[in-house]
Amino acid sequence: MKRKFVSNLILVLVLNFIIKPFYILGIDAEILKITELNNAGTYGTYFSLLSLSFVFNIFLDLGINNYNTRNIARDNDKIHDELHGNLSLKLGLSFFYLLLLLFIGIVFSYNWYEIKWLIVIGFNQVLVALILFMRSNLSAIFLLKEDSFISVLDRIILILFCGYFLWAGTSNKLITIEFFILSQTLAYALTLVICIFILKRKTHVFKLLWDIPFFKSTIQKSLPYALLIFLMSIYYYSDVVMIERIKNNYEAVSYAHGYRFFMAFNMVGYLFAGLLLPVFSKMIKEGNNVSPITWLSFKLIFLIAILICVSIWPVKEELLFWRYEIIGEYLLHSSKTFGWLLLSFVAISCNYIFGTLLTANGSLKQLNIMAFIGVLINLFLNMTLIPDYGSEGAAFASLITQLFTLFSQIVITYRQFHFPLFHVGGIQLLAFITLTSLTSYTIHYLNLFSTNWFINIIATIVVGSVFSLILRFVSIKDVFKLINSHQDERI
Repeated sequence: MKRKFVSNLILVLVLNFIIKPFYILGIDAEILKITELNNAGTYGTYFSLLSLSFVFNIFLDLGINNYNTRNIARDNDKIHDELHGNLSLKLGLSFFYLLLLLFIGIVFSYNWYEIKWLIVIGFNQVLVALILFMRSNLSAIFLLKEDSFISVLDRIILILFCGYFLWAGTSNKLITIEFFILSQTLAYALTLVICIFILKRKTHVFKLLWDIPFFKSTIQKSLPYALLIFLMSIYYYSDVVMIERIKNNYEAVSYAHGYRFFMAFNMVGYLFAGLLLPVFSKMIKEGNNVSPITWLSFKLIFLIAILICVSIWPVKEELLFWRYEIIGEYLLHSSKTFGWLLLSFVAISCNYIFGTLLTANGSLKQLNIMAFIGVLINLFLNMTLIPDYGSEGAAFASLITQLFTLFSQIVITYRQFHFPLFHVGGIQLLAFITLTSLTSYTIHYLNLFSTNWFINIIATIVVGSVFSLILRFVSIKDVFKLINSHQDERI
């Protein structure tokens, strides 16, 4: 069982770190570049509508996936009862979600063309939500390889399908936002069909069951989690919507340039959260000290985030020019926005650790209060900064919001778990930040190794990693300790 878990953990990490970043920085970014060349501003409109669909995405789930996984994992026989009711509930929520998007589109004064885009994008989100629900059942009955495969299948289909039209010598005039949105519909639909086939073959159960008392009970149990996710979605995704509504869709594109990289990097924190939630949950239930594993997890993700940030910061313009071929003031503006997003990435990465710990502890009241204040801060800063600074102002607002939530989560964690306020590792942390920052400056600005910016990024990461080992900030043993802790929980 241990060998099976480790092999599947490695599989899902490799698949996610290879396929999803390639899709984001390969296919999605190429679509951005081409559509902006063919019809400037259209990607900004799409990006804004996509972000709006994410803000209300919680109405597609309401915490059902986590609830479903936890129940069925404890008793696999429950899948015969839970699957019918939860699937029916998901379909009902999907219908409500699409009506809500239509209403929001009308309230926001979108034209009919944009509302049509919004509904199709919303339908894509419905397909994604159903895929995630099916995957929660696969994971719960420990079909780990199948779940790992499904987790990247839609991206593989998009890479193959869109990649053919992007790089097979066809005319770029075929590449439009409508083409991209409908390509996603195709990929998600095929993935959902395959996922249903696998689950039906394994469980032999698949029918709808309209049980109002069951729906009511499930929603009541998941509402605190749903509220937290909804509030966090507002300050995660409302930036782009406000940029497009307050300024224009060109500013939204400027934000998207750096945000594509941000999303690729953010895979690290997302995977960490999935790894840590069951570990923290079990340790808290058994009354074990969570301080060592929390500090270890923080150090690992902080190491990765800092190395990415300091190695890329000096070459923001070169990186954006390489990917999008933008120049002049537009490049400078996008690179400044990217810089604030890089700093936000460090804060968000750390938020994954403390937020996951507090969620596992059930500290939802404190988290919801924090998230509500975060929403107010984010909306106020966006409305103040976007009119004058556009995407730069929105990225800076995101940074301040994420720093606020990080500080708040650290304070809540200290009060809930009585962690030591000062830790000897803090000295290592400061030394690591100082040395890696100086290393980045020396390598990039003094051309210590090469005049090639890509080689300098690699050199900064390698030297920074060596410093982390010298300072004993992290070690290879630490990585295996974290994997083993998750391994023991699953077994």
